[in-house]
Amino acid sequence: MPPSYRGFRYSNTGIVIGMVELKTDASIDAMHRAGQVVARALTAVREAADVGVSLLELDALAREVLREAGASSPFLGYRPSFAPTPFPAVLCTSVNDAVVHGVPTGYRLRDGDLVSVDFGAELDGWVGDSAISFVVGRPRPADLRLIKTAERALAAGIEAAVAGNRIGDIAHAIGTVCRAAGYGILDGFGGHGIGRRMHEDPDVPNEGRPGRGLPLRPGMVLAIEPMLLAGGTDGYRVAPDGWTLRTRDGSRAAHVEHTVAITEAGPRILTER
Repeated sequence: MPPSYRGFRYSNTGIVIGMVELKTDASIDAMHRAGQVVARALTAVREAADVGVSLLELDALAREVLREAGASSPFLGYRPSFAPTPFPAVLCTSVNDAVVHGVPTGYRLRDGDLVSVDFGAELDGWVGDSAISFVVGRPRPADLRLIKTAERALAAGIEAAVAGNRIGDIAHAIGTVCRAAGYGILDGFGGHGIGRRMHEDPDVPNEGRPGRGLPLRPGMVLAIEPMLLAGGTDGYRVAPDGWTLRTRDGSRAAHVEHTVAITEAGPRILTER
């Protein structure tokens, strides 16, 4: 059992500081197992995505990965306060100017589509969450640059996710990479804590001031997820489905994400592919 601290309380799986739970090593290992289900599903979806394949077919493939792993979906049936209906799928599939929360439909992928896929899995009571962006068929150089920058921003955020830093250090690292490349950052959305539930405290913004915010401690687990808008502005519009967020200017977008544990040895990526 970890040492006792004034003002802390214990749960069965770690220490809770305020609303933030510090997971034990065993809990982080369990989250890694959930994260590997996520990694397998995203790998399978990326390999299957091709010209003519529908978004619903990709969702069916991800459901099969969950079934084989004995896992469930934290996305399916999820209904936050802003949503008009429960989410109807296990994948978020956001194409071209869609940034996040894209609902899979019968749309068939076309040559040059930029696709962002977000996926979560719950296994033995623990959740993993990750996202990838890629191009189907022949890519535009501008799309490759956008995706590569999103991946660099994610790597910078993960590098800053060390004990002794603060949430603002992660936000600043991500935002610096994005803004230096001339991209927008989706207004009002970012990463989050994760554990027994998909969304836990704390919020992890994609832009911020270094040295500010909640101190990072070993045992914290965060979903870090840059969302870049190619047009350089931060605004979005909500599609008629009430879920899909699209760039306001019609420019393309990229979204990448990993679930990351803060440990004494440094950041541990639980959804690494």
